[in-house]
Amino acid sequence: MDFTLRRAAADDAAALALVGGATFLDTFAGILGGLDIVAHCAANNSEAVFARWLADAGSIVLLAEAATRAAPIGYAVLTAPDLPIAIELGDVELKRIYTLSRFHGSGLGKALMRQALADAGQAGHSRALLGVYGQNARARAFYERHGFVLAGERSFRVGATTHQDVIYARML
Repeated sequence: MDFTLRRAAADDAAALALVGGATFLDTFAGILGGLDIVAHCAANNSEAVFARWLADAGSIVLLAEAATRAAPIGYAVLTAPDLPIAIELGDVELKRIYTLSRFHGSGLGKALMRQALADAGQAGHSRALLGVYGQNARARAFYERHGFVLAGERSFRVGATTHQDVIYARML
């Protein structure tokens, strides 16, 4: 299926929240507890959360849409780093990168990653960081294929449960 990528605008917050909640549920249903997923999405995938990122001049938000009719199907968010490792001048955090599972293998994830890293470099950043659920082998393999290497660990709370994440870094 064809898709388009573009820099998200302020009026995209609702679409981003929709695809944010849908992709988180799609990714973690059967892995994380249902109540934890609902609580996490309510707190972290709301329209207000995306509106804050869209209003922040230091953040970059990309929206992937189906080429036909422009339904939201994925997104990426880059922000100032908020990770428990030594942060260096020029660092940026790839806070989120998700696509609906029906688009896995379509090249959408690769295109989102390529654009996010290019935009980060154009914004003057020199290193991208990200945190990922340590047991998410598919995501970890994706990041490693894109040149990310292990840089640390963190505890990450989803709802009422704490999980162990790994932190990756990649020079831009």
